[in-house]
Amino acid sequence: MKKSFVYICLLLLTACQSTQLETQVPTLVTQPVAASSTPLPRIIIPKGINPLTGLPVTDPALLKIPALLVSISHFPATGRPQAGLSFAPFVYEFYITEGATRFLAVFYGAFPSPEILPTGGCKIRSDPFVKTQTILGDRVWLDANNNGLFDTDEAGLPGVCLNLFDVRGNLLQQTTTDTNGYYGFNIQPGKYIVEFVKPTGMQFTQNKPGSVHQDNAPDPSTGRVEADITSDTLSLDAGLIPTTNSPPSANPTTNPPFPQIGPIRSGRLIYGYIGNYFQNSCLIYAFASPEEQVRIPQCYMVFHQLAGGGYMLDISEMVKVAQANQKDKGSDFDYTSNLYTDTPPTGGVPASNLNVYIAYQNQSGWVYDPLYQAYLRYVDTSDYDQAGILHADIDRLTGRQLHFENVIILFAKHKVISPTNLDIHLDPGKTGNAILLRDGQMFNIKWSTVPNSYEESSGLRSPIQFLNSDDSPAALKPGHTWILVVTPDSTVEEKSAASWTLTFSQPPGAK
Repeated sequence: MKKSFVYICLLLLTACQSTQLETQVPTLVTQPVAASSTPLPRIIIPKGINPLTGLPVTDPALLKIPALLVSISHFPATGRPQAGLSFAPFVYEFYITEGATRFLAVFYGAFPSPEILPTGGCKIRSDPFVKTQTILGDRVWLDANNNGLFDTDEAGLPGVCLNLFDVRGNLLQQTTTDTNGYYGFNIQPGKYIVEFVKPTGMQFTQNKPGSVHQDNAPDPSTGRVEADITSDTLSLDAGLIPTTNSPPSANPTTNPPFPQIGPIRSGRLIYGYIGNYFQNSCLIYAFASPEEQVRIPQCYMVFHQLAGGGYMLDISEMVKVAQANQKDKGSDFDYTSNLYTDTPPTGGVPASNLNVYIAYQNQSGWVYDPLYQAYLRYVDTSDYDQAGILHADIDRLTGRQLHFENVIILFAKHKVISPTNLDIHLDPGKTGNAILLRDGQMFNIKWSTVPNSYEESSGLRSPIQFLNSDDSPAALKPGHTWILVVTPDSTVEEKSAASWTLTFSQPPGAK
């Protein structure tokens, strides 16, 4: 299927006037953060919950396998779209000089897998949903086990057609699902009929009432459901299953997608810090300079294949590496470090967009989508004549747009070791300023590598903690987290209402 891209013009920094808010986030970067002298209490995560997402896992046994930390290339752009990022609970993005950034993806609790999913047969919706009235919507999914419930390992269906009628049967609106199966209507409160159009070669799953966000809503015989809407309603989902006929399928990138993750590139000094915070973890990267290699834990190295942007690692090989690392280091570890809650904190400011300006040919963006209740990721092509024009960033394994529930900007000191080598100080005992984006709002928080009570008593390290100003745990939204590490002199400014721009300030002396 032909790829559909959403293009968003990034505001040129020279053409925009910055507005100031009393709570404007850039004031953070001028204020030193004091470390607490009292070890922080330990957060308790129930069994079967991934401590890096706050969500239940399909197979709790996978929580016994230590994390894999994989160096993923962002430059050259020929390696995009990357494969596997949507499966990583944490992705760290950081500067590597010469205007480029790189990713360190943390895989834990599940292994990536390629998808060849049926499609609804209609045009896949590509625009992010913009709330203008009361929202009516949710998701259409493939009910792989035909139990009538939307399980955690089941995926959305793109390109399913939907019709909205009034109670007299008059057609009011039409839409389709996007790459992750989400749909939505802007409406006035009232009574409506939502019709899910059954795709060729598929049928609706059984009605088995469970959670309002998990069960199949429409009548399987008609695909219709009545709804009396008084406020935002994101619970009218529909499950579909293939019939004996072969339904249409699509993967916008590769059909079928190769079962690989990557591209994998060389190691950086920051990996030494982050790797030590994930007990028993295994770093996977391709080569490293001598001054880096002596400071980076060595677990598994691959070799560059630069024609495609880096080395592509077979998922089967990835699983073997993880299992061998578990056998070598054991399962005595604990990644519990941060608090996850559906309830957003107070004191935020609206943040529906975040434009990220690292360099002229390295620009990206995040757009809050109220259907996902998460931020959709957009990225440029790094072409000089296309600078600032962003398209939907997808996972090569699935063809689905990347979305993260939390986007965190982490301010940390960058020390220039050589013109192309930086030491980004996330070492133990440090604290610094940070910004959290979740639920369409922006919050001032801080990061900490100061040992908590568990670390003090056990002598083991935990992942970086995110805290409020009073040292209480910052409330992350259950889901995946993208952490953008920038210099303390980088700024975040509101260019228009709820639309913010992060401008990266290069460390002096870097190439």
